Amino acid sequence: MQKVKKDSDGQDIKPGARHEPDNRILSSEGHGETFASLMERRISRRGLLKTGAAAGALVLVSPITGKINPTSNSALAADGSAIPAVPSAGIRFTPIAPQPVDSQQIMVAEGYSWAPFLKWGDPLHLDAPAFDPLNLTPEAQRMQAGYNCDYIGWHPLPFYDQNSDRGVLFINNEYTNGELMWADYEAANPTKLQADVEMEAHGATLIEVARDANGLIRTEIGSALNRRITMTTPIRISGPAAGHEWMKTAHDPDGILVEGTINNCAGGITPWGTVLSCEENFQGYFGNLMHLDANDPRAEVHERYGISDETSNYGWENHYGRFSVSTEPNEAFRFGWVVEIDPYDPESTPIKRTAMGRFRGEGATIGHSPSGRVVFYRGDDQRFEYIYKYVSDDAYDPLIRGMGQGLLDNGVLYCAKLNDDGSGEWLPLVHGEGPLTAENGFHNQGDVMIKTRMAADLLGATKMDRPEDMQQNPVNKKVYAALTNNSERTEEEVDPANPRAENRTGHVIEFTEENNDSASTTFTWDIFLLCGMPEDENTYFAGFPKELVSPIACPDNVNFDTDGNLWISTDGAPAIIPYIDALHAVPTEGPQRGFVAQFLSVVIGSECASFEFVHGGRNLVVSVQHPGEGGTVAEPITLWPDGVAVPRPTVIQVWKNDGGRING
Repeated sequence: MQKVKKDSDGQDIKPGARHEPDNRILSSEGHGETFASLMERRISRRGLLKTGAAAGALVLVSPITGKINPTSNSALAADGSAIPAVPSAGIRFTPIAPQPVDSQQIMVAEGYSWAPFLKWGDPLHLDAPAFDPLNLTPEAQRMQAGYNCDYIGWHPLPFYDQNSDRGVLFINNEYTNGELMWADYEAANPTKLQADVEMEAHGATLIEVARDANGLIRTEIGSALNRRITMTTPIRISGPAAGHEWMKTAHDPDGILVEGTINNCAGGITPWGTVLSCEENFQGYFGNLMHLDANDPRAEVHERYGISDETSNYGWENHYGRFSVSTEPNEAFRFGWVVEIDPYDPESTPIKRTAMGRFRGEGATIGHSPSGRVVFYRGDDQRFEYIYKYVSDDAYDPLIRGMGQGLLDNGVLYCAKLNDDGSGEWLPLVHGEGPLTAENGFHNQGDVMIKTRMAADLLGATKMDRPEDMQQNPVNKKVYAALTNNSERTEEEVDPANPRAENRTGHVIEFTEENNDSASTTFTWDIFLLCGMPEDENTYFAGFPKELVSPIACPDNVNFDTDGNLWISTDGAPAIIPYIDALHAVPTEGPQRGFVAQFLSVVIGSECASFEFVHGGRNLVVSVQHPGEGGTVAEPITLWPDGVAVPRPTVIQVWKNDGGRING
């Protein structure tokens, strides 16, 4: 069995695991009074009780315990009374029932179909070897799809035509499950071959795809645009931390070129056609902090970011000294950044953009400003960490494609302070402003970016319940942030933005930027969802009748369809509620606002890691990450999707049987 370690929160983790391993069902016992008083204030301010009652009288649903049909003329309310018919809007599919935690197959809404699309080990090039789980090599893995698919970015060909039948999919490959790759795997002591394969299985996969006459996505094996970005890919460092003393190593004395990218989780797309890939739990790959002098100023920073005192989660330091803090104290500072990659130029060198901050990054998603400046929203995925956004100094030039604009090197990173009255401020992380001075250990802007968390600590940003993906709604222009969970928040630490102690099921916050300008420095906010079982008194669904919604827990990644409906994928639900992780849709406006409807469920051991609407919304691609996690090669709990040898992380495609738009 692999050695179980603790992350900096003190939770038990497997290598790369991101969800809370808590097997208790959410209980409201002991927390109702605090929650009720909070929601009374929030609902009173916005009049949501009235809105929720009106929604319940109009929307076409029957209780979630039965079957929901948003287009039926004879739907029933919870009390059995008829609900009047209204024009079809918001949710246009019949939600599926939540599936058990041991589900062995994908389930999708009626009228839709799915199929595996890109599996771990699938060849990208004509000369790539076929996948052989009994003979994994780094040379083969470098030419094959990476492991543990997460964020998916759609890059149409040509890049300005979102309705195109052709495009490049960018897929993050977050981490590896060695216990599901080799029968003899020991996490603390992998062989050099195993470490080398794992390093090539990390990073990202880029592959050209096309939509055929039947509406199905096909991979274009051998396309010149296909490539892998891995832990051995040269990546340039730019921005205020480039050349910083703490970025210099024995192999890179200039501090401007790093080998590889790691734990790539969420991401985003720029208006100029590149993709932003975020390095999340990089701390799990570095060890031996205990051997660094405690008086060394780097030790405090490494500890704040969760570097292990002893061995890392992967044991790569046994073969490569750069993963040992005692051997190379600066290498870990070169990870935790946003990596910009050009999917249209396979010869281009990726760039780590240090002006966008260093933390366990979840997402870098675009926000729009009338000024023309670009804004990217970000979350730091750990308990009690912060929400950020980056605003460029200059306006975007729509005539320039590629990485040459320089907008991601010259701008301001802000952290969010959510006030109790529903107002909020974006606090700038700028050297020399406020407490970010030499007296507090910040001698230049490079210091501020390398120590982003510590800078945000001093500024007094609001400590959140694991901020993950954050995106702007293209229709109503509001911004929605997924807070996955926080089982460690106590009653004394509850605040209006994080209103539940032991928040095991997570919540979603709705932000309204001043004047709908993403570059503004003030905003207002509201609780949109408090996730969990509908019958739990501590849940809330934007005022929508709770008895009519699907159960949802641990919101992770979010996205929007063209109508402005919010879609939410989950990570860690089976540890909290008795159902497998899933993909849900929820309208943000109109009579169905808050109606959480489950569209798809994944399989045992996996999370619904990410998803993307492609080909003008006619197809949906979904990352099914780490299927079978909790088992081993010798004792698997699933062999999905092939039914042989080992489970394989897989991107699936979903389509509407009549050829129409998803949720159309």
